[in-house]
Formats: sequence, structure tokens, C-alpha cells
Amino acid sequence: MGTGTELGLCVSAFEKLKSEGIRARVVSMPSWEISRASLSLPRQCFPAATVARVSVEAAGTFGWNKYVGEHGATVGMKTFGASAPLAELSKKFGFSTEAVVAGGQAQIDRVKSAK
Repeated sequence: MGTGTELGLCVSAFEKLKSEGIRARVVSMPSWEISRASLSLPRQCFPAATVARVSVEAAGTFGWNKYVGEHGATVGMKTFGASAPLAELSKKFGFSTEAVVAGGQAQIDRVKSAK
């Protein structure tokens, strides 16, 4: 799940997981306020049975635990104050299809091992 420009990474990761036979979905979260205002939206987008969740947010990981769950994965900046060209920052902070796929695969593995 992501909120904007990060959705491109989410879709790329979805395609990669799909090509490996893994069922996945991409959830666009353009506004946390809208999703909270509609009681049915969170249940439709995040069914209780779907516990392997990953968020992708360049601005940071704060607040995403509400959507990914206690053990969910977050791909995002965990520090403050980095400055460099976008390509360098993307690489440094793991904003890549591979990083999102790895986060998804780790979530799937975690859920399987818990069974």
C-alpha cells in the first residue's frame, strides 16, 4: 500500500510477485482521513485474513502500523535530514521494486511460519 508516487513501486512489486505465482494486491491510500471516515473502506481494502502487509511511503513510516499491523513491513525513511539527488536517496533508503518485493516475501514467510 502506498499514497502517491510510491504506488509505482507497489505496482512493480505486485507484478513481480504475481509472476512468481504469489497472490497480492495494491492498495492506494490517497488520504488516511478519507479511509477512516468510511467505515467500510478499511474492511474492504484490508480484510482481517490478509495479515501479510507492506506499506511504501517515502516521507516516513510513522502511522503506517495502523494499516500494516503489529508485524507488518514498512518501506520508508526512518531518519530525518537526508539530502541528495533522488536516485541516490531512493537507493540509500531502499525505494526499489526489489525492496518492496523483499518486504512482501518476508511478510508471507512470517505468516507461513506462524501457522
